[in-house]
Amino acid sequence: MSFFESEIVQSEAKQIFSDYQNLIQLGSRYGKFDREGKRLYIEQMETLLERYRIFMKRVELSEDFVAQMTVKQLETFLGQFGLTPHQMFDQMEQALERMKRELEP
Repeated sequence: MSFFESEIVQSEAKQIFSDYQNLIQLGSRYGKFDREGKRLYIEQMETLLERYRIFMKRVELSEDFVAQMTVKQLETFLGQFGLTPHQMFDQMEQALERMKRELEP
């Protein structure tokens, strides 16, 4: 069975994607959130980012051909923007840290 044929992998990938879409949609109203709403949003984004980082590490560590091609495709895509996957995660974390600092009194 290939990496992506696993029901667990498929379920987690779908859940991460769904959660991401929901948070992005919710984030379009971020400016209208009160301080607590913004804090909760940031926490949910941090949790999602960590789940995505773990998922991608599992893909990266898999010896499955399709999983390795997925990693290469991500690297190629991000390379067009001058980024590596590691840099992408770092930039996302930095953005969330800036958002947290903006909430400080």
